[in-house]
Amino acid sequence: MKDKLYSHSIAPKKLLHGEGAWVKGRYLIKQIAKRPLLLGRSDSTQAIRSLIEEDLKIIQVNPKISNLEFDCCEVDLKRIKSFAISNKCDAIIASGGGKVLDAGKLLAHRIGIPCITIPLSASTCAGWTALSNIYTHLGAFEREQELNSCPDLLIFDHKFIRTAPKRTLASGIADALAKWYESSLSSGHSEDGLVQQAVQMSRVLRDQLLIDSKEAFTNKNSSAWIRVIEGCSLTAGLTGGIGGSKCRAAAAHAIHNGLTQLPFSSNHLHGELVGFGILVQLNLEEKLLNNKLAEQARNQLIKFLRDINLPTNINDLGLDNVSIGDIKKACRYSCSKVSDMKNLPFEVNEGELLEAMFRSQVEIPVDS
Repeated sequence: MKDKLYSHSIAPKKLLHGEGAWVKGRYLIKQIAKRPLLLGRSDSTQAIRSLIEEDLKIIQVNPKISNLEFDCCEVDLKRIKSFAISNKCDAIIASGGGKVLDAGKLLAHRIGIPCITIPLSASTCAGWTALSNIYTHLGAFEREQELNSCPDLLIFDHKFIRTAPKRTLASGIADALAKWYESSLSSGHSEDGLVQQAVQMSRVLRDQLLIDSKEAFTNKNSSAWIRVIEGCSLTAGLTGGIGGSKCRAAAAHAIHNGLTQLPFSSNHLHGELVGFGILVQLNLEEKLLNNKLAEQARNQLIKFLRDINLPTNINDLGLDNVSIGDIKKACRYSCSKVSDMKNLPFEVNEGELLEAMFRSQVEIPVDS
């Protein structure tokens, strides 16, 4: 067998994590940039970004401020890129949730300047990865873009993460769980050693989350909370870096991407849709492959997700208020040729996906 050449962006150049990581991290920023652009979005995290701005000014770093109006979309990206260039910014500091982090990484990639990520929740591993998801200004998923490298610096301050709502932690748990449920199907039979190790790392992460998440969800001062937030934001990113492009997402993220095409999705976080997608993927395995283990896994996961207040069916999501025609459009998008659904080891058409989404909702007939 002829060897092929693969490229991996495995990790940030520097990672600081723990209580008070920002105190030391700001001096590392000073070694990277003198005039960075500080990017954010949410009003709820403005106080932290103001603290970051003031602390940087104290050490003679002069940040320029810009905020996203939408998600990580071309409308914002073009505007902020022009602002960064006109202000001669020499780095991007992205501070916020996953879409802010994705936008910051992508801006740094396009301009050709360093990127620093400061997550303000554990809702995603976007602060780690060399990948950005791009959406429309209405929040519909468009595509993903691979970047030249992971961020130059990731500052993961537990004090900042502790201020985030519980809902963001639950979302991050679901997104991190998907690493195992998807990669074990898409890449579980790979003969590549790094992919095998990434898949097994995602299994260990799953087990740790299943054990620790309930305590973490109720006690931010526990060691379980630390393990869970770092698992969601750091370990989940590392598995993607080690596995690289051959360790793929599958149905759970394909379902997320399809559902974002519907207006209702703006009310939900990324991991909430992905968690529902895991359950649908397991349902597909159960019915199309007659996989009894998938049925057991789905029943176990439903109880777990309910324990941390995550949606487990279409009624929880609010899909019962969306027309069947629109849901069919989402299924069609999820099953398109360019979708992650193609990474499953079996074929799924939009009708089968629609049935799996509605299977447990007897009050809403599939053929209506």
